[in-house]
Amino acid sequence: MRRTTFHFASLAAASLLLLAGCGSQGGGGDKGSGTVSAKPTQTSAPAPSASGSSGSCAPLGAELTAADNGRTFCLAEDGAFRVTLKGTEQRPWKKIAAAGDTDALKPINYGFMLRTGYGGAAYQAVASGTVTLSSTRPLCAEPTAPGQVSCKGIQEWQVTVKVN
Repeated sequence: MRRTTFHFASLAAASLLLLAGCGSQGGGGDKGSGTVSAKPTQTSAPAPSASGSSGSCAPLGAELTAADNGRTFCLAEDGAFRVTLKGTEQRPWKKIAAAGDTDALKPINYGFMLRTGYGGAAYQAVASGTVTLSSTRPLCAEPTAPGQVSCKGIQEWQVTVKVN
């Protein structure tokens, strides 16, 4: 019986050491959150601030997509970018609208034809200002036969571009 007790005690000690090691994962500082999450969390450095603005924004790459919905981006004057929203013939994106300091962005040639249902535009930054770009599309395709259920839901897309 002593041998069983020895194995049980060794197993308990090993388990405690293993659990203590799992709880020591940190985020680089000496203060942890005190919680464990099954999902990894994404952290990033603060985005650069627009000139004179209290808000922050991410640098704007060459193309914006539907995944960028709700984000704010910074762009230097003379910078250019494209917006590509992939839709379908049954659920097309509306023409992209600009609001705010619309003189800050000049529409330019997109460069090629878009498929039916896609929303697209291209812009060049020509002056300082803040512009909000937006578009919408139906959440559901329109019924194709009598008696089918109709859906009036709308998917919205909007980004803010700060030109500095």
